[in-house]
Amino acid sequence: QVHFVESGGGLVQSGGSLRLSCAPSGFTLDYYDIGWFRQAPGKEREGVSCISSADSSTYYADSVKGRFTISRDNDKNTVYLQMNTLTPEDTAVYYCATYEPEKSGFTCLDDYAMDYWGKGTLVTVSS
Repeated sequence: QVHFVESGGGLVQSGGSLRLSCAPSGFTLDYYDIGWFRQAPGKEREGVSCISSADSSTYYADSVKGRFTISRDNDKNTVYLQMNTLTPEDTAVYYCATYEPEKSGFTCLDDYAMDYWGKGTLVTVSS
């Protein structure tokens, strides 16, 4: 069964950093755009960042621009999310996800379009 395994979450103080990892189970990343999403308590899930398969173009939500960096290592079959200058507002469960490559009509930050998800990793930022 196709899904992702996220890791790297934890408790960090405000201003700190974490690096999340996303590894697929059941397929290789080479041909897939990969997105990171998050859901904070009591809030809707939102797209955080994504990276394309074609040329590794990257996209970020305004709330994380300049602080988060997404990258992919196809040799290691892993996507990373480096998160710096964390604030309590970044506290959430972080998920990675992807969609079938033949689909179109949305952006890679649109969670409704994703087909495969992980179970998430919890990031807690203390003030």
